[in-house]
Amino acid sequence: MFCIMDYISIIGTVAAVLTTAANIPQTYKMIKTKSTKDISTVTYSMLLLGFILWVVYGIFQQDYPVIIANGISALISTSILSLKFIPAKMLDKINEKVTPDENA
Repeated sequence: MFCIMDYISIIGTVAAVLTTAANIPQTYKMIKTKSTKDISTVTYSMLLLGFILWVVYGIFQQDYPVIIANGISALISTSILSLKFIPAKMLDKINEKVTPDENA
């Protein structure tokens, strides 16, 4: 029989998966369209800082799910910010590698 803590753990896990995966479609869209003009540098910088602070918090609390979920989210946000600042030619090369069938 499930106890209340089991349900809370399930809710936490689902929340972690959803918030961690939420930026993956944005990253893919940026690569596919080869456009980063609509991405807010301030927003993603704030998100990245928040994810890093959650990782630090998780380390101090020894809360591995918090560390893992926010660590992955920080990596995804870093990739989005990196794509924002790389030259267009490099974004074209990434596009060719990520979406090879669409470029043929």
